[in-house]
Amino acid sequence: MHPKALVPAVAFGLVLLCGNALAASRFTQDPYPSTYQPLASGPVLIQHATVLTGTGERIDDADVLLQDGKVAAVGKALAAPEGATRVDGTGKWVTPGIIDVHSHLGVYPSPGVSAHSDGNEMTSPVTPNVWAEHSVWPQDPGFDTALAGGVTSLQVLPGSANLIGGRGVTLKNVRSTTYQGMKFPGAPWGLKMACGENPKRVYGQKGGPSTRMANVAGYRAAFIDAAEYLKKNAPKPSEPKKKHWWSRASGGDKADSSGDSGGKRDLKLDTLAGAINGEIRVHIHCYRADEMATMLDLSKEFGFKIAAFHHGVEAYKIADRLAAEGVCGALWADWWGFKMEAFDGIQENIALVDRPANSCAIVHSDSEEGIQRLNQEAAKVIAHARLAGIEIPPERAIRWLTYNPAKALGVEQRTGTLETGKMGDVVLWNRNPFGVYAHAEQVYIDGARVYDREDKARQPRSDFLLGQGGAQ
Repeated sequence: MHPKALVPAVAFGLVLLCGNALAASRFTQDPYPSTYQPLASGPVLIQHATVLTGTGERIDDADVLLQDGKVAAVGKALAAPEGATRVDGTGKWVTPGIIDVHSHLGVYPSPGVSAHSDGNEMTSPVTPNVWAEHSVWPQDPGFDTALAGGVTSLQVLPGSANLIGGRGVTLKNVRSTTYQGMKFPGAPWGLKMACGENPKRVYGQKGGPSTRMANVAGYRAAFIDAAEYLKKNAPKPSEPKKKHWWSRASGGDKADSSGDSGGKRDLKLDTLAGAINGEIRVHIHCYRADEMATMLDLSKEFGFKIAAFHHGVEAYKIADRLAAEGVCGALWADWWGFKMEAFDGIQENIALVDRPANSCAIVHSDSEEGIQRLNQEAAKVIAHARLAGIEIPPERAIRWLTYNPAKALGVEQRTGTLETGKMGDVVLWNRNPFGVYAHAEQVYIDGARVYDREDKARQPRSDFLLGQGGAQ
């Protein structure tokens, strides 16, 4: 890159540092905040289990104490508080709840009919103004089947038709009438972007983009507008009292919600400005190594941080760079070859992405069926790695499903590991979870037992299924 190409990024960063701290929070104010409330629950002591903490540690014959919705303690021979429910974990395994960083549950629900197809806003290649949460159907039966697979939190994203598809939302996997009742309190939004074939295919006959070079031009144009928006909405020392879009109209002032200049509000640019400011985490659907490298360069040009590349069947080719730049690879175990950009995938992909120091490999689903068995998808990676001479112990592999996705979503300080004070999101497995015969026996969210394989009263059923055969 020519040195002069970095000047705009530096300038944009100075705008951010020299007066946009106040404006930054305005771009991500939430008019639809979470109303999630954890279920009431008493203390629970799971005893004598093999515990994978998600921190890289395995503890045999160990206990996990849940109290007040949190992980209260992990260790051997823990004392149970008065009134605690004791669960015999002998021969069983305990892990943090599984987190799926890439799901379309609720926006592409089951049954998959056109009336429920709410994941892609294919009216423009750049739609950062749309939010996936406004398409989420909480009655999607897929949430319940994912819960039975141990999934306690998930990010729901727009589809990949567009260059910039909109905001994603992180949910707790609980029953609710509204999506706000599922919304993970305080979790940052994600911004969904897409490389390669999908935008070309969708818009090639609609006036473009129809080439990869036009894809990149489209990203750049959008972020140039956003950088200008940031600049024009930053308070200037010479104009400390200037009205901005977040100011309430008073006197002769009138609110204006269009345009990208003069301090007027623009919903598209709110999202992109939030991404540049680091408040909205960027998640990019991208298969090829060369395109991931281009997107990393794009992020440097405009000063945003990529949280994760999704799908990334060629991520193994740039594993060292991903680790060095702190970018996660949210990947399939073995999907490949279904289109040209997926042709060079290998079954050791996740294992190789996981090898460098400071790596962040994630097993994701992108599927209402795959989300039900993410533990088995991870098991396939372990098996293929072993064939290649790479041994991956369970205490490392569990991080692909718990801590690493929490890190990509920006919630790792609150969930993803079994550490004191974190959310009591826990799965009790009948055996080592990385096997074909493994299943979740009990699932806890914020300390409440929300799923029990042996208790039909704790096997949630969507309102949509009530009255249908087999749902009683």
